[in-house]
Amino acid sequence: MNQEISCNRRHVLATVGGSLAFNCGFAPLAALAEDEQQDDSLVGTIKSLFDPNEKTKSGKVLPKAYLNSAREVVKTLRESLKEDPNDMAKFRRVADAAKEAIREYLGSWRGQQSVVNEESYVVIEKAIRSLASFYSKVGPSAPLPEQVKSEILSNLDTADEFL
Repeated sequence: MNQEISCNRRHVLATVGGSLAFNCGFAPLAALAEDEQQDDSLVGTIKSLFDPNEKTKSGKVLPKAYLNSAREVVKTLRESLKEDPNDMAKFRRVADAAKEAIREYLGSWRGQQSVVNEESYVVIEKAIRSLASFYSKVGPSAPLPEQVKSEILSNLDTADEFL
């Protein structure tokens, strides 16, 4: 009896669905295809949340953790270089955030084979080395000259293009 009912339901659904498609000009099929495309984009979004890798602006696929860490270094270091050194409290706060981001970045990614040859890694490391070299020569509280500042900002801009 259950088999007869399910067969009758299928028959009714097929008949009604067919007549709807015939009478409505296949509009439901187009809507169904559109829903499937939305589902695909939703599935893609969900998959990207759990994917450990991410595509960069330049099209390379790199670890998300690296990209997040590198972006944080670029952002905080850029902010600290643009901050007014006369407002010491704000400058220290921004500089400390940059220092922490650099420590985390170097602690996690220094020498990692998965990123060591990437353009972004090379230029970020160059920017960090320029900053470290300057402060090791003149001391930690010396004001940064415009030439050094612009060189580091240029390196950060280049790194940002590859992230």
